[in-house]
Amino acid sequence: MPLTRRAFTLSATSLALLAPSLAGAQAGSKITMMANGFDEPWALGFTPDGILVTEREGRLIYLSGGARRTVSGLPVIAANGQGGLLDLLIPRDFARSNTLFMTYAKPQGRGEGTAVMRAVFDPASASLSALETIFEISKGSSGGFHFGSRIVEARDGTLFVSVGDRGNDASAQNLSMHNGSILRITKDGAAPADNPFTNTANAHNEIWSFGHRNPQGMTLDLDGRLWAHEHGARGGDEVNRITKGANYGWPVISYGTQYSGRKIGEGTAKDGLEQPVHYWDPSIAPSGYMIYSGKLWPQWRGHHFVGSLKFDYIARLSGSPLSEVAQIKSVETERIRDIREAPDGSIWFLSVGNGALYKITSD
Repeated sequence: MPLTRRAFTLSATSLALLAPSLAGAQAGSKITMMANGFDEPWALGFTPDGILVTEREGRLIYLSGGARRTVSGLPVIAANGQGGLLDLLIPRDFARSNTLFMTYAKPQGRGEGTAVMRAVFDPASASLSALETIFEISKGSSGGFHFGSRIVEARDGTLFVSVGDRGNDASAQNLSMHNGSILRITKDGAAPADNPFTNTANAHNEIWSFGHRNPQGMTLDLDGRLWAHEHGARGGDEVNRITKGANYGWPVISYGTQYSGRKIGEGTAKDGLEQPVHYWDPSIAPSGYMIYSGKLWPQWRGHHFVGSLKFDYIARLSGSPLSEVAQIKSVETERIRDIREAPDGSIWFLSVGNGALYKITSD
């Protein structure tokens, strides 16, 4: 039967990973379906007592003690096109503060824009309180495209937030717009004084890097450095090591072409514009990003894991130069939206195609 929200289950059924999908993995690794019945799941996060999952249409689901509850207290969400309730961050101090952060498409006049909300989560009542939108991009637009919308806590406690170009290519080179950028803000939504464009005329001082198309994956490596990947057009999906004030080139340079086949910008390289660490051609439509600690699979320490929405697999990348070295691919990996490492070292991922949450473990 098709998966529906009424068909939601919590399951301990284990499914062996298909060989040769596990190239480089320990023998005995397996995929376990933990929950299904989700409607366009977008992000997941671990609390001390359960798991939270966002659904793009505007629902936050809490899984705990074998039960599923819909969390109350969310604001109005603009579920339009690629927009809706998007990423989720459970910060390091959550056990003390019960505060979490989410990104979402906020209604803005006739359009919508990427925004960040902060709220206190009560697991006993599955509710949010003290909810506040701490940041929203300065100018919303219509069309429902390219919200970006990953959020990562830096080691210093600030927040990195990715914003897509909203379908307006040229805006990614315009510092007077937040579009096509990675932002750095405090947990109150302010721009830290040491951001790179604080003293640049007409520039938004929240901007940390720019020239991005649609970054739907962002994470820290084991040394605390920021990485992001982004969707290209026809080819040219990129993995980038994000540095302060850098310009990543979109739409001036790209390794892809327009969907019509027309050339993008000025080619693949230009002085002053960053080169990707890795790119895919054809595009895999990347979403979700994790750099692994090595807890369960020591040989994967520092490896990059990226979900593919287009080709239904999890890419594993390593080496210098960084390259895709293996694919985890099975019936469970249909349209991967998010991938995270749990505190115990297991790897969890969300399949949009199956409407389900899975984990990978080692026997």
